[in-house]
Amino acid sequence: MASRKPIVRQTAWLSLIPQILFIGALYIIYSFFIESKLFSIYLTLLTYLFLSITLRSSLSRYHRKGMTLVKKEKYEQAIEAFQKSYSFFSKYTWIDQYRFITMLSSSKISYREMALLNIAFCYSQIDNGKNSKDYYLKTIQYFPNSEVAKASLKMIRSIKNQNE
Repeated sequence: MASRKPIVRQTAWLSLIPQILFIGALYIIYSFFIESKLFSIYLTLLTYLFLSITLRSSLSRYHRKGMTLVKKEKYEQAIEAFQKSYSFFSKYTWIDQYRFITMLSSSKISYREMALLNIAFCYSQIDNGKNSKDYYLKTIQYFPNSEVAKASLKMIRSIKNQNE
């Protein structure tokens, strides 16, 4: 059985506001056509859940595949999946930029940034320190506020300094 891998999840709390408004709008629409308030609430929550799962699973399929492969410790294959995820979200940046609407996701970190971080992590797991460092640097190049990339590079530097 694969060991548990560290997963960082950061929530953009402000992104919950449009989602709550969306849920409210769904409720208003359903309650306009359905007399039972309880049934309107039920349909609202079911619709939100269905849309959330469908959008996230279809739009982030390469990311999800990569995460599954990381858990199975198949890092080379995971790198390929994360590269596909990065390419998809680079081609359709608006999906990633507005993920709180397009995917009903409250993630603070964009899927592009996650892909680069995950690629760097995978390279570190297959003892390819150069590519790992290069991807962390690339992450900072495109996402200068990436705390995960900064912390990872500090760790790489400290290990290198300790070995010298």
